[in-house]
Amino acid sequence: MAVDGNRSSYAGRILRVNLDTRDIAAEPLRPEWKRDFIGGKGLAYRYLFDELPARVDPLSPSNVLLVFTGPLSGTIVATTSRIVVVTKSPATGTILDTYAGGGIAAEMKYAGYDGILVKGRASTPVYLLVTDQGAELRDASKVWGLGSLEMDEALRQEIGDPRLRVLSAGPAGENLVPFACLTTESGRQAGRGGAGAVFGSKNLKAIALRGRQGVAVPDMESFLQRYRKIWTEELITEGNLWTWRDGTAGVVKRSNERGILPTRGFTGGVFDAASEIDGEAVKAHLVRNRSCFACPLACRKQTRVNDAEVEGPEYETIALAGSNCGIGDLKSLVAFNRLCDDVGLDTISAGNVVGLAMAITEQGIADLGIHFGDAGTYLQSVRDIASRSGRWAELADGARALARKYGAEHLLMEGKGLEYPGYDPRGSQGMALAYATALRGACHMPAFVVGYEGPEGLDPFTLEGKPELVKQLQDLNSAKWSIISCDFAGLSLETLVDLLNAATGETWTMEDFMAVGERVWNLGKLFNLREGFGRVADWPAEALFDQALPSGPAAGKRLSRQEYEDALSAYYSLRGWDYEGRPTTEKLVALGLSDLVE
Repeated sequence: MAVDGNRSSYAGRILRVNLDTRDIAAEPLRPEWKRDFIGGKGLAYRYLFDELPARVDPLSPSNVLLVFTGPLSGTIVATTSRIVVVTKSPATGTILDTYAGGGIAAEMKYAGYDGILVKGRASTPVYLLVTDQGAELRDASKVWGLGSLEMDEALRQEIGDPRLRVLSAGPAGENLVPFACLTTESGRQAGRGGAGAVFGSKNLKAIALRGRQGVAVPDMESFLQRYRKIWTEELITEGNLWTWRDGTAGVVKRSNERGILPTRGFTGGVFDAASEIDGEAVKAHLVRNRSCFACPLACRKQTRVNDAEVEGPEYETIALAGSNCGIGDLKSLVAFNRLCDDVGLDTISAGNVVGLAMAITEQGIADLGIHFGDAGTYLQSVRDIASRSGRWAELADGARALARKYGAEHLLMEGKGLEYPGYDPRGSQGMALAYATALRGACHMPAFVVGYEGPEGLDPFTLEGKPELVKQLQDLNSAKWSIISCDFAGLSLETLVDLLNAATGETWTMEDFMAVGERVWNLGKLFNLREGFGRVADWPAEALFDQALPSGPAAGKRLSRQEYEDALSAYYSLRGWDYEGRPTTEKLVALGLSDLVE
């Protein structure tokens, strides 16, 4: 990091790329937006809202793609080396924000940019090379078709720099699979919502970054003094070191004990072979821990089973591609994970749609030739999805399309077109509201209510008190992801605000910080309303009302339609929205969004 009293940790520039014309230009970061939205998710949302007209096809050249950092990216602050990719989702049609760690965010800042904005479509495959010496579009015909696991090395050899950081789409993105992801460093994915397909639709194979500049802070001595205290008192603590010891795979046992582990196409919440794929099983095959840039927590688990090695598997992969598909074999699960990483598929959506196909077959709705626990067809289905060819090519359009084709909507677990993550809402009813109101479609990250429910927390079998919690967490995380701070850090809000002030030289209060979160959430809601997502889009999967879980602690539990209706209305009221979920003029004015009032 550099020291310059006239600068802050912002690079102060974004890179604008037009793939149609091949024009590339740097422009100043909008200062008024920076103050209102900080960076990361917030700034990228604001740029997207301004740049993208309503009702644009997400896979058309007119869609806009943004890759942004946060103001602490590139500094020594652990857990802030993350990028956010923001676009209109091809999976849902909603606004999409999806994240990846590693070292790519720092590299973007060292190249001199806070973000990259891409429009148009290249006439032939290209990749974007960005360094502190400039940016250019290069021919990607030689790497088009490569799996994500080969991309980093291929471009490093071509550029001749082992420090190059690459964000790339795999074959699934090239083939416009709507749940195709983006990959960096082989094992870090911007996974949900189909950003890989947006890359593919633009003939953009990858963005490669290499920077040699520093990141300025106003007062290095003061910054380091603050951070030393944070390092010892808040970062390297027993509460945070679970990430190093267990990683997210440790959640499998807890979810199974609570009866909320998706099992066999969401027809159960308890998996009898959970111990074969849980955290202890993963640790038995651990090769090493890996870290993102400047982070001591080393949550990234490199696992090898026989000849298959993968970063992970993370909890969500285990839940959706393991128990949800009836797979109690870690070798097959790791192979599925590796295959998805290579072809560039979100493992949550892939596991969900494969599990749905298995349920359709086993319930006699249609013979799709794929069964729970059948590892051979399970692995082949991934190849067919990514290539859009072969027996299971129809799975490539996602769970909603598959369910509608075969009249299996009663088995469908999705929100706004995005497949459910790994916590069954019948045993964690607050997650029903969290999934349904999430802006990018069903997602556990904006409001992890399940972490507050359970034997020692809130009653998981009611929605009482959940609207307040869902709103609070959505606002909080929108602010955190505008910095961008990793969820595993465990840093207090006061600490985040203190670091933000020390790095930027600005003065933020806690009230300012939380206002950003609410402002960003309302801006995302305005985007979705513009795209036609009203109250009906904030309704959970019908199966949650109609089908109770058969066994475990949540046996016999289902949602009440009236209780959900009341909870949704209460949530809207807390947000200052009308019955249809539209922010009122008063709310928008109070949040400083009066220029967006129609």
